[in-house]
Amino acid sequence: MQQQQQQRRMFTAALLALVFLLAVVSTTEAGKKEKPEKKAKKSDCGEWQWSVCVPTSGDCGLGTREGTRTGAECKQTTKTQKCKIPCNWKKQFGAECKYQFQAWGECDLNTALKTRTGNLKRALHNADCQKTVTISKPCGKLTKPKPQESKKKKKEGKKQEKMLD
Repeated sequence: MQQQQQQRRMFTAALLALVFLLAVVSTTEAGKKEKPEKKAKKSDCGEWQWSVCVPTSGDCGLGTREGTRTGAECKQTTKTQKCKIPCNWKKQFGAECKYQFQAWGECDLNTALKTRTGNLKRALHNADCQKTVTISKPCGKLTKPKPQESKKKKKEGKKQEKMLD
């Protein structure tokens, strides 16, 4: 019997502790004010639209581009941004479009031209680039100019031959 009374007391104590914890938690929660949700700023500003990069001098290197966007409540509707046009890119397809070119094709005997195709590799600043481009060039071997030293040696050799005669 004593054991049953002791078990009841422990059960009652545990129950009271649980009620006390619930009261503390609900009081703490009630004391917290719900933070008002931040209102998402609705802006009527459009996305920036950028012009092509215009080099400061020459046809490549550092330059600037103009950006515009529309919207009645926009604080800024135009701005200028620095940009760079790599000097080794093919400018005929747009200075902001980089292509990976295949090997030159065989010479077309009718046109005396050979062609190759390039696939778009990279477009700077969301430039509007063609996915593939084709370029042509005249057929024939390029002759490299001979180094100046070899000409001098030939002239010296001829002079010596004349002296021997």
